[in-house]
Amino acid sequence: MDHATYGHDPYRPSDEAPEPPVPPRPVKPPTAPCDPVAAAVGNASLLGIGYLVLGHRRLAALAVLGTGVLLKLTASTAGAWCELLLLLWWAAGTAHGWFLARRREHAVRRVQRNATLAVTVAVLLTAVLLRVDAHGIENRVDEAREAGDCAEAVAAQSEVWSGHRVAAATVVEPGDAVVEICRRLERAASTLYDAGQSGDIEELERGFGVLARVLKEPGHEETVRTALDSLLDALPTEDACGTADITGWLRDREPTRDVLDRSADTATRTEPAALAGCADGLMDEENWTQARARYQRLLDAYPDVPLAGKARSGVKKAGLAIELAEVRALIGATHDATSGYCDKPAKYSAAPPYRKGTNRALFLGDTEYTGKLPGGWRTDDPAKAALVVCADTVKNGATVETCPYENDKSVHFPHQVTFHKAKIPLKVYELRTGKRVGPHSVQISGRSCPAVLHYEYYGTYDYGPGDQLVSTAKSDVRDAFRPVVTR
Repeated sequence: MDHATYGHDPYRPSDEAPEPPVPPRPVKPPTAPCDPVAAAVGNASLLGIGYLVLGHRRLAALAVLGTGVLLKLTASTAGAWCELLLLLWWAAGTAHGWFLARRREHAVRRVQRNATLAVTVAVLLTAVLLRVDAHGIENRVDEAREAGDCAEAVAAQSEVWSGHRVAAATVVEPGDAVVEICRRLERAASTLYDAGQSGDIEELERGFGVLARVLKEPGHEETVRTALDSLLDALPTEDACGTADITGWLRDREPTRDVLDRSADTATRTEPAALAGCADGLMDEENWTQARARYQRLLDAYPDVPLAGKARSGVKKAGLAIELAEVRALIGATHDATSGYCDKPAKYSAAPPYRKGTNRALFLGDTEYTGKLPGGWRTDDPAKAALVVCADTVKNGATVETCPYENDKSVHFPHQVTFHKAKIPLKVYELRTGKRVGPHSVQISGRSCPAVLHYEYYGTYDYGPGDQLVSTAKSDVRDAFRPVVTR
């Protein structure tokens, strides 16, 4: 029996597949030792440098992002709570860096310590210097405010930049409030100055309202005083009436027991001359009513000032001018003996007195006969007249004579014609008092019964001329009116 020997053929596939090789597991490198001091100091810079030292880039990015948000919030809101939150963020970051490093093997890394310390000191020193500088700026702002110098306060506050607002928002925020108030005061001062120049009382009230509201802010008495001085120093202005309006409002303003009450002293000092000057100008413009009102206001408010005598004279002069203007207007409106001055007489106190002798008169109404009077008896200027004589339409007066007439052309012609004096109803007024004086009528004599009587008739039948007035001469008119103008 043959025996065969079997050997393993390496090229012959095996009935069973070999197990795949197990890949080698990565070996975790050992953690490098770290310095907790460097990590804590690095995070104290608020820039996440401690996390970078520890190799935590994401934490570093989050730290920078958080710091940026808090700094922006602090700068925009200027709240103490934001600064407290930022301080807590700084403490938390510093502590977190320390504890992360303590959980690992640690060693002293002098290069890291020096580098992180340098950055942190630079950041903190910059913040401290900015805060110190902000305090210096705000001190100058406060000094300027207390001195009432808004321009200097605004100039000092303009030195504040974004670095100050990040590092010292709560320090510079009061200065911003001062600048805002100064701008309000600047607008109020401009309003007050314009009101003083134009005499606009509404603008004046608006400006004082702003000053009163600013006074409620603590520490702004001097800045309000400066703004008020812009108005008071501009008084008096070239416009006397505008100045009088402004000073009158200032004097009548109800006291508020604060710096604004200074305006009353300026008004008392300035108003009398302004009222007198305004009244004089109105007199030149023949605005008699307003002029008298200004003079009277001067007398009522300041009866003992040197200008009071001038004011009394002005009141009298303006009053006479008003009377004369009224008389002229009434005369201009007179068309007959029942209208204008003849219907509603007025006085002119400066008219010549109605005295003994011949008095010049202003003749109104029907001038058929009064126009024949001597020129020395008549005047067209009411300022020169002692009397105003209103002549009504002539009527038949006393009978003078009845004469017979014949007319061959008409059997209806009356045989008797009666002649009458010319009777003129009158209204005579003493111009100085406006009271009625003198006779109520005059009768003018003349020639009667002429040889030939001319007349006109209308219609089919001639009924004759009827009663007739006498024929008058200038001497007859003068004799009739002499008792009117002579006292």
